[in-house]
Amino acid sequence: MGNDDGRIEPPVNNGLVIKGGTHYVGNQAIGHRAQAFSGSVSFQQQAGDEAAARTAELLALIERLLEENRDALADPDATTRELRRLREELDEEEPQPGVLRRALDRLTAFTQPVTPLAVAVGELSVMVRGVLGA
Repeated sequence: MGNDDGRIEPPVNNGLVIKGGTHYVGNQAIGHRAQAFSGSVSFQQQAGDEAAARTAELLALIERLLEENRDALADPDATTRELRRLREELDEEEPQPGVLRRALDRLTAFTQPVTPLAVAVGELSVMVRGVLGA
């Protein structure tokens, strides 16, 4: 871009710079003629449905691995009880993040001796904590 005397001016940065801390940003538009729209987004429900389906798959996998590896666990009955508590809390209309966190932490500790089981519980933890903010 030039001006009247032929000099070239540097481009203008219409971006956004944020330094440090945690920032939660909703709809945002930056720059010349930028627009931001707000409203319901249909894929969010689909993403929730996919997360629910994946959570159900992981719970079924954990139950199967738990049965297959009962002898390798220090306390298989406690592990089964904790999995039941987690499943019951997930079935609640409004699951409590603290209850979910505690159940996932205990399940993680109980399943450490069996790598495939620990990996499945770890994946379930990531899923639940991500979706429900637990």
